[in-house]
Amino acid sequence: MPEAASPPPLLPPPASASSPAASVLRTRRRRRAWRRPRGLLCWGALVAFFFLMNWWMFSRLQDPATRPRFRLRRHPPRATNSSLSTLEEVNATEKGKRPHPVMLTHLLALAAHALAEADNRPEPKDLWKEPINATLWKPCSDQRDWKASGNISSSEETNGYIIISANGGINQQRVAICNAVTISRLLNATLVIPKFLYSNVWLDKSQFRDIYQEDYFIKYLKPDIRIVKELPLELQSLDLEAIGSLVNDTDVMKEAKPSIYVKKILPILLKNRVVHFVGFGNRLSFDPIPFQLQRLRCRCNFHALRFVHKIQETGALLVERLHGHMPHLSPLQDNLLGHFAGKSIPSGNRNESSKYLAVHLRFEIDMVAYSMCYFGGGKDEEEELEMYRQIHFPALTEIKRTTKLPSAAFLRSEGKCPLAPEEAALMLAAIGFKRRTSIYIAGAEIYGGRHRMAAISRLYPAIVTKETLLSPSELEPFRNFSSQLAALDFIACASADAFAMTDPGSQFSSLVQGYRMYYGGGDLPTLRPNKRRLASILVKNVTIEWKEFETRVNKLIQQTKQVHERPIARSIFRHPRCPECMCRTDN
Repeated sequence: MPEAASPPPLLPPPASASSPAASVLRTRRRRRAWRRPRGLLCWGALVAFFFLMNWWMFSRLQDPATRPRFRLRRHPPRATNSSLSTLEEVNATEKGKRPHPVMLTHLLALAAHALAEADNRPEPKDLWKEPINATLWKPCSDQRDWKASGNISSSEETNGYIIISANGGINQQRVAICNAVTISRLLNATLVIPKFLYSNVWLDKSQFRDIYQEDYFIKYLKPDIRIVKELPLELQSLDLEAIGSLVNDTDVMKEAKPSIYVKKILPILLKNRVVHFVGFGNRLSFDPIPFQLQRLRCRCNFHALRFVHKIQETGALLVERLHGHMPHLSPLQDNLLGHFAGKSIPSGNRNESSKYLAVHLRFEIDMVAYSMCYFGGGKDEEEELEMYRQIHFPALTEIKRTTKLPSAAFLRSEGKCPLAPEEAALMLAAIGFKRRTSIYIAGAEIYGGRHRMAAISRLYPAIVTKETLLSPSELEPFRNFSSQLAALDFIACASADAFAMTDPGSQFSSLVQGYRMYYGGGDLPTLRPNKRRLASILVKNVTIEWKEFETRVNKLIQQTKQVHERPIARSIFRHPRCPECMCRTDN
């Protein structure tokens, strides 16, 4: 058998160390070893240059001369005769304090680049519009269908008197008023003009007559219930607590059914002739409730409560300066501004743009502290917020001490954290609002002050507040009256061409949204982010591309803009599209 051939060698035979081949091999190895780190350095330099350019563009977007004068504080307002109204005053209060770092810097740089490129492109067609089927709903809660006995005219025809002392701010008070009107009708009682409790948080001594027109309120609701300004003299001296006529929140469950009032409160009313609800707020259910009682609650909110002339006049001034002209008279303007809606008021500082976006930034220190979330401020932020909780939320501090609470990261992933100003700015940029969009910021006590507002101010330099639109003398009548200042914000937000909320659970945002639905005629869109879904997008800040971010944010906003009838048990103040409040025109 022939001998098998041996396989060829896989490698050349080694050369001697002194041969020319060995020298060439060593040279090649040295070159390859040099090329590898040089390539990595080139790629690193290219990436660094890209991020440097993005940072430079982002930092140059706003001319310092155009920065708005925000009335911002890091801490809640104190009872004082002065207020922070200029950046110089803010700077003075923040000396020695480390600025709060801004989150999401990578996405903010991409947003700056996208906004710079979008200047010459048209805006999305539906940016300033509601879906077409929104026009199918028209206001109709002003229509009454009571029997003749509904027009109550004398105290002998009622079962007694109902007094309420409403707590909270202007929004909670408004809900309490509408519920009190409805309960008065249910129990066939006379309502005494509601009183407002003084709050250590709101620091406002305003009463009903300081915010709403008393006589108009009484006259408008006269066919529904009897309303008086005070108790009869013979009842004023009664010790209501001693006789069992004082009813606290603990005595009536949250969102109690009408039957609870008939069963528990009516016997007290018949026996003592008066019942006083203390801290009366969200104490009446939305369902089940008789059709006409629900309509009465809508009628009170959308028709009977009108701001006093002082607020209407200054509100008209705000709206005119935001639009650049006095808007056309409409049911919304008539309700909010009264006869001032048709007047041309010298406005001084006019805005060239005829459209404006209003944004409610719910990022005050109380909201931030209560949320238990983290916003990138490190140990300083944690200590500051914990100190605030110990003073203002002792119960929360105790729970935190004794119970293992969810982590800040988990809360954020579940959409439980308020949106920071930079997160709101990214949302607006993704939706398609251009850099030159006029933006009205409602409320201004932003936690973190001007440092926290820097990102949104750079992306959108045309930002204004009531403090920048109104002169000190025009604002003076409202100083130290937070509820009256909130009423001005309410007017500006309800009248805006588009309204964006950052906290769908906010009572203020809910009431504004409901007003815009009721009076908007399909022309006043409200943008409500799904914070849980938005959080799942923002968590990819470092890796996500801008196009993908735009697409995903637009999809979630479009879903919240869809027109639906009010879901069962949901607030009619926020969702008035229901037969009790509004009527469908296609029926």
